[in-house]
Amino acid sequence: MLALLASVFVISLSGALMPGPMFATVLAKSYKSPWAGAQASMGHAVVEVPLILLIYFGAAAFFDQAAVRFILGVAGGGMVVWMGVGMFRARKSLSSGQKDTRYNAFTAGIMLSAGNPFFILWWATVGALLVLQAAEFGSGGLWALILTHWSTDLVWLSIVSGLVYKTHRLWAPAFQTAVFTLCSLLLIGFGGWFIVSGLQAVI
Repeated sequence: MLALLASVFVISLSGALMPGPMFATVLAKSYKSPWAGAQASMGHAVVEVPLILLIYFGAAAFFDQAAVRFILGVAGGGMVVWMGVGMFRARKSLSSGQKDTRYNAFTAGIMLSAGNPFFILWWATVGALLVLQAAEFGSGGLWALILTHWSTDLVWLSIVSGLVYKTHRLWAPAFQTAVFTLCSLLLIGFGGWFIVSGLQAVI
């Protein structure tokens, strides 16, 4: 059991440390609150925990179908692009603190998790193997996996948001605008990548 949880921690940490749409959004939302990372991770759990339970009960094959991958990629990618475009348009007012995005960090965690087809497919493939191994220890093993994985995201994103919130006032205005520009372009780029992946699933 400990060996399994250790592998879950290492895999989860490697995924959390890789820059992605969630990281970019937490970075931007941390200007307003040091709790942005925790809120985003809770929103992430709203999607992730039911998904893990669905896979536990045998839904992994469903999420790996071409039609489902197409819908997830196009719809989810479109939503992520929309979030990125909105952030890009408001980048100057966001960096000055005059404006915030229409969605809070918790909502962003839900939207980015539900709209990320690679996140869902990861759980349907690699993640499903971890779920099966955890299931050998009963329901306790499954919930230990969930808590280990989620707490890794929670701690990392909380560290990011805390550091950004405490230090962003020391950054030059031009640098702050550049941060929001980069975050928005990352969202648009990832959204476009999701759309392309969805189209490739049916080509």
